[in-house]
Amino acid sequence: MARYRYRAATVGGDMRAGTLDAASHSDVLERLRRLGLLPIEAVETKARAEIKAHGSVNAATRQAVANALGELAVLLNAGLALDRALSVTIDNCTKPILKAAFIKMRDRVKEGWPIARAMSESEHLFPPMACAMAEAGEASGKLDVTLARAAEALERAVALRQTIVSALVYPAMLLIVATGVICVMLFFVVPQFEDLFADAGNKLPLITKIVMTASDLLRSYGWVLVLFLLVLGVAIYRWLKRPSVRRTFDRNVLRVPQLGSIVVKAETARFARTLGSLVDAGVALPTALAISRKSFVNSHMGEAVGRVASGLKEGAGLSGPLAATRLFPPMAMSFLRTGEETAQLGTMLNRLADVLDREVRTALQRAIAILTPVITVMMGVVVATVIASIMSAILGFNDLAVGP
Repeated sequence: MARYRYRAATVGGDMRAGTLDAASHSDVLERLRRLGLLPIEAVETKARAEIKAHGSVNAATRQAVANALGELAVLLNAGLALDRALSVTIDNCTKPILKAAFIKMRDRVKEGWPIARAMSESEHLFPPMACAMAEAGEASGKLDVTLARAAEALERAVALRQTIVSALVYPAMLLIVATGVICVMLFFVVPQFEDLFADAGNKLPLITKIVMTASDLLRSYGWVLVLFLLVLGVAIYRWLKRPSVRRTFDRNVLRVPQLGSIVVKAETARFARTLGSLVDAGVALPTALAISRKSFVNSHMGEAVGRVASGLKEGAGLSGPLAATRLFPPMAMSFLRTGEETAQLGTMLNRLADVLDREVRTALQRAIAILTPVITVMMGVVVATVIASIMSAILGFNDLAVGP
């Protein structure tokens, strides 16, 4: 699969720009036609080369992109011309990858390009949602407003990502410390008693034999175990890269108790935020839905929304087909129906995203509150087992020494 940057026209003559992942150039053209667009240009992008040249895109870079777009919106609202506003934004950029992207944008704008098309050249930094909102802002003459909304949407996405990552840091650190403590005991503490137990033979308790054997195997073949785990991890990672395997994996993740519910709510919140921002910016619903589909990390949910987007062009509604997938929370369907009936779809989608964001945070806090003591207890059990195995053997020797 390659990524293509495209320009296309709607039936009404409006211009659209964005990116699509497709197997070939002809596949891109066919997908654009299915979306009801008239293709004008489709060019394979070089995003990976740009990332390699200027640095990777991480959480700090995503936050910097949101800040830069917000600053650009403020400058435009103050009355600065677009090229001048871009120049001021460039002066305030501290990250090389972001500065290079904005310099390219400014040069393209000076050549007469629409800003949405200029942004789409750096799709590794600017998601399709931001490009579409910029295009809608140019068409409506409210570029400052739509860029401000795009910046807010990106900031909320970064905040949700950081919430999830931060929630997982403490359990991960606790698990690493627990594993380290157990390894130290098996590598350095247990071997101190080998000479003491050397003459005991079969008189040692079973639990002591198990611990001593585990210590010996870990010291002798620990590097083999580490190498095996690394190879296994790489193999699983590459295996999950296969589209068919990834779809199966993503589908099964949604069925896992507790975890599946958190994933569904997090994915739905991100999807609702993206779709709501696009609808509020004036992007046509079929196009907005096709772009919002890319916000999904879970490929199974993304494919379901893709099928709904195809049906939407044929006159079907939004809430009904989404409810038929049985993937989204009932509350989400209620918000969607209300939005469709009151012609306030964008507003209701953004409210839905806020509600789901809070529920995701609450669910994560609850899960961590349970997971942390579980890991602590498990570590305590393992350490206590090692100590008990040694003490039982020593006490056994004492009993033999004082026995008749």
